[in-house]
Amino acid sequence: MSTSEAPPSILRPLVEELHEKRALARLGGGEEKIAKQHDKGALTARERLDLLFDDGDYTELGIHGGIHYSVRGLEGKEAPADGVVTCFGRVDGRMVAACAYDFTVMAGSMGMTGEAKVARLRELALTKRMPMVWLLDSAGARIQEAVGSLFAGTGQLFREEVVASGVIPQVAALMGPCAAGTAYIPGLADFVPMVKGRGSMALAGPHLVRAAVGEDVTQEELGGSRVHCRKSGVGDLEVPDDETCISSIKQYLSFMPSHNRDTAPVVPCDDPIDRMDEELLDVLPDSNRKPYDIHTVIDRIVDRDSFFELKPQWAKTLVTGFARFGGRPAGIVANQPKQLGGILDNDSADKAARFVNLCNAYGIPLVFLMDVPGFMVGTKVEQAGIIRHGAKMLHAVANATVPKVTVVLRKAYGAGYYVMNGRAYEPDLIVAWPTAEISVMGAEGAVEIVMRKQVEAADDPAAKKQELIEAYRKVIDVQIPAKNAMIDDVIDPRETRPVICKALEMAEGKVVERPWKRNGVVPV
Repeated sequence: MSTSEAPPSILRPLVEELHEKRALARLGGGEEKIAKQHDKGALTARERLDLLFDDGDYTELGIHGGIHYSVRGLEGKEAPADGVVTCFGRVDGRMVAACAYDFTVMAGSMGMTGEAKVARLRELALTKRMPMVWLLDSAGARIQEAVGSLFAGTGQLFREEVVASGVIPQVAALMGPCAAGTAYIPGLADFVPMVKGRGSMALAGPHLVRAAVGEDVTQEELGGSRVHCRKSGVGDLEVPDDETCISSIKQYLSFMPSHNRDTAPVVPCDDPIDRMDEELLDVLPDSNRKPYDIHTVIDRIVDRDSFFELKPQWAKTLVTGFARFGGRPAGIVANQPKQLGGILDNDSADKAARFVNLCNAYGIPLVFLMDVPGFMVGTKVEQAGIIRHGAKMLHAVANATVPKVTVVLRKAYGAGYYVMNGRAYEPDLIVAWPTAEISVMGAEGAVEIVMRKQVEAADDPAAKKQELIEAYRKVIDVQIPAKNAMIDDVIDPRETRPVICKALEMAEGKVVERPWKRNGVVPV
C-alpha cells in the first residue's frame, strides 16, 4: 500500500450499520403492521409525532432500545425502540417532551426498556421545565415482563406524574387503548383528548372484566370516548381522528405556559379590546325563567374564534374553557341556562373545581359568567354527596389566587353566588348587567317559602302571589348592591368585553399572600 493511500476507515462501516439499525427501528413493527394501523384509520407513532412537532423535527432518545436483557421467555423476539418513541422538540416554537407508544410493536405494550426511556424523558421534562405529552396507543403492561413479585418495585410513573402536576403541563392523548394501571396516566394528566371509536381507557380489559365479574362488554362500552367524555368526565374532548387530536393538543398548549413560573403566551390580536357587540342586548329572553345558550355571550366577548371548550359533553349545566381577551389567555367558567337552567349539581361542581385548580396552577386568569339558580336539591343529590362536591368547588374558587373577574348576567342565587366567585371570594373586578338579581333565592322561591301563608289567605291567591313576587324583585334589584359598594359597577352588556380586557390588564401583577400550610384539606 502506498503511503499516499488513506488507511481503511474504522468508522464508515460502523456508521453505515448504525443508520441501517435506525432505519429498521423507525419502521416499528414493519410494513404489514403499519398497513394494519392505517387500515384502522390510525396514524403510526412517528406520524403522530411528525404532526405534533414544528416541521416534524424532533430529537429522539433511545431509538436502539429493545426487550430488556434480563427478560426471559422473549429471547429472539424483536421490539424496535421497545415499542415507544421518546423525544423532544418544539411545538409552536416552545420546547416540549413527548412519548408515543407504537401499537405496531407488540401492541404498544410497556416493557422495562421502554419505561426506562419514558422515565428518562419525564425527568428531562420536569428538570428542564417543559410540557410532557403522552400519545397513548398501548395494550398496557407487557405481561411477560410484569408478572411475579418484582411488581413490588414498580409504580414510580404515577408518583412522578403527581410530583410534576402543577409544575409542567401534562397531556395524555388516548389515540388507542390504554389498559389496566396505565389508565392512571390520563387519570392524573391535565388534558385528555380521546379519539372517537379508538381511544379507550379502563382499569381492566374486557377479558379480565369477564373473568372477574362475569360482565361481557366490548372495549368501547367499557372505556371508550363516549363513556369518559360524556359520563365519567375523565376525558376532556372527544375528537374524530388522530389529526384533530394532535391539533387539539397544540391548541391546548397554546394557552399554557411552559411551566408554573413562566407566563402563558400573549398573542397579537386584531380584535379591538373596545369592541362592543350590539347583539348582546338581545341574548337574554324576556323572562329570567326562560333559557338561553351562554355560548352566545361567550362568542361575543372573547377574541374572535378563540374559545376552546373543555369537557363540552359532560356536566352540561356548566361551561368551561380557554379563550383570549386582547390576546391574553383566560379560563372561562360560565353557567349554562340552556341545560336545567344552569343549576349546579355534583358533576358540574367537580368540573368547575377541576378547571379552576388547573388555571390557578399555571397562573391563568379566570373569568366567571354568572347566571346561577343555585345548587340542585333533593334526596338523590344529597345521597350522592352534593355537599361534598359543592364544597370542592367552593374550596377551589376560594383557594385561587390568579386574577379573577366576575360578571353577573342574571341570576346569582344562594351558594351558587359564592362558588361562582361572588364578592367575598376576592374578585379583582365584579360587575353586573342591569338584569342581575343577587339574593339568597329568587323571587318565586322566596314567596313560596316566606310568604306562603299570605298567598293562601288571599281572596285571589294567584294575583296575590304575583303581587308579592313583583315586590320581592324590587328588594333584589341589582342597584341595591351597587349603591352599597358590594359590586364594582352595573354595566351595559355591550361593555362586557372592554371591561374584562381592562380588568385582566389591571390585575396582571396580582400578588396574594396566604398563611403557610402544607396543603389544604380538599373535599373529595
